[in-house]
Amino acid sequence: MKFVDEATIDVAAGSGGAGCVSFRREKFIPFGGPNGGDGGRGGSIYAVGDLNLNTLIDYRYARRHEAKNGEPGRGSDQFGAAAADITLRMPVGTILKDAESGDVIAELLTPGERLLICKGGDGGFGNLHFKSSTNRSPRQKTPGWPGESRRLKLELRVLADVGLLGMPNAGKSTLIAAISNARPKIADYPFTTLHPNLGVVRAGPERSFVVADIPGLIEGAAEGAGLGHQFLRHLQRTHLLLHVIDMAPFDDSVDPVAQARAIVAELKKYDPALAKKPRWLVLNKMDMVPADERAARVKDFVKRFRWKGPVFEISALARVGLDPLVQTVYEHVAATRQAAPVLPDQRFGDEHGDA
Repeated sequence: MKFVDEATIDVAAGSGGAGCVSFRREKFIPFGGPNGGDGGRGGSIYAVGDLNLNTLIDYRYARRHEAKNGEPGRGSDQFGAAAADITLRMPVGTILKDAESGDVIAELLTPGERLLICKGGDGGFGNLHFKSSTNRSPRQKTPGWPGESRRLKLELRVLADVGLLGMPNAGKSTLIAAISNARPKIADYPFTTLHPNLGVVRAGPERSFVVADIPGLIEGAAEGAGLGHQFLRHLQRTHLLLHVIDMAPFDDSVDPVAQARAIVAELKKYDPALAKKPRWLVLNKMDMVPADERAARVKDFVKRFRWKGPVFEISALARVGLDPLVQTVYEHVAATRQAAPVLPDQRFGDEHGDA
């Protein structure tokens, strides 16, 4: 299935039915009084988070969602029937924004969360509603109230604990395939990954976390080079970023330090808050570095990059050094979850929708 993480839709709730003017007329009852019923309520539109969905492709082509109007009232004290509500099922992690103003209306952060996005109009009053001791034959009625309508921009940001970041061909897809149940496409050419991949990593019994792999960044992404910043939003809800570095590039003229600095620069251009997230270095493809040069090359990289955070030396292909990485990442994620849990009603975010 094609991965779609953006869509624009029009939603319109139904209008309420009009009230009715009617009088009771039966044999031997010439002045039976008013019996016009009220109109029915128009259908509302709700959004529901669904764990079984992972893309917005359904809304790429079905862009108009309109609820029916309520039925008008009738005589003989009959009220109009209310219209059925419409439920739009969306992936968990979807942000709903007003397309015109850009304001965040709501975020679906928990499975089964149900949010009202367009309220149906109330039904109008029939003349039965206006009957009183001083107005015994009212001829007033009111039309139904119109339902709400708006244009929404849907934006999907995957819910992951850890995000993989790096240049194309740094080995991110190989890493996520080695430590999780994800099976992304892996090849020896750049931009093999064209959409985010999610995987569940098992660190032990009842010990797991979710990792996200996004397409690789290159220098100049802010100006549209490569895939640009199209998928960086998927890292904004993560607790930790793993910066994957290719320590054995095919081209000897490529400097891993320069590539790492370029990634950091692109992060800052996209979102300074994302650049400030906890970030660890994962030096990949160490099996391709001669054994007698590994320590010196790692020391030189850390010194020139001026890095003071955690550093992990691994080989995703040979599956060397993965268990210490997985266990340490889980401990960090578990501590972060305990310190700042996401509440079910924490559904409104700032401009970037940070959870």
